[in-house]
Amino acid sequence: MARKALPTDASGFVLLNDFVPHIVQEIRYYSTYNFIGERVDGYEEPVALLTREAARALKAVSNEMIIQGYRLKVFDAYRPVAAVKQFILWGIEDTDVRMKPYFYPDLEKQSLFAQGYIAKRSSHSRGSAIDLTLLDMRTGKELDMGSPFDLFSPLSHPDNRDVTEEQYANRMLLQHAMVRNGFAPIDCEWWHFALADEPYPDTYFEFPVNSEAVLTR
Repeated sequence: MARKALPTDASGFVLLNDFVPHIVQEIRYYSTYNFIGERVDGYEEPVALLTREAARALKAVSNEMIIQGYRLKVFDAYRPVAAVKQFILWGIEDTDVRMKPYFYPDLEKQSLFAQGYIAKRSSHSRGSAIDLTLLDMRTGKELDMGSPFDLFSPLSHPDNRDVTEEQYANRMLLQHAMVRNGFAPIDCEWWHFALADEPYPDTYFEFPVNSEAVLTR
């Protein structure tokens, strides 16, 4: 039976960099460089939070990748329900398309939900989903995955073969490491994974993204 938790109870969560000290964080929804063009509700610090179980599994991925010369770079982890509500309201607003050239150049924003790029109930809000890529420790640069994070396009589908062989191999390097360690991919975003055996499969959390949420528990 799945464990239950109150939507504001962060006791099962950790700061990801406490569990995975080599991880690189670029929390996009804390910044203004994201598909809505402003800091997203609920992101009070540029930190990644995850359930303890997901963080433990991600540490195994990190250890495996470091041996091969790569570090994990995280764009998003736990996402409060307030952030998802802001995405939905943004989707209803017809006139705000300022970030369209960068994140959804070939799609109308209202279609992003129907096509699965943005969820009205996000697995991120359950605390065991993560968006990430690989960083080459020799060059200090992200591996070329054929499309950037949050490009809402068929080109971002993990199995899209319109990318080069090297780009596809990079996607599979990340995907295979994640799957080996208990994460499941989705079919429309090469960067998104969720812990298959997540601890809170039916709970969508409300607490904000900040270190105090977990450090004071």
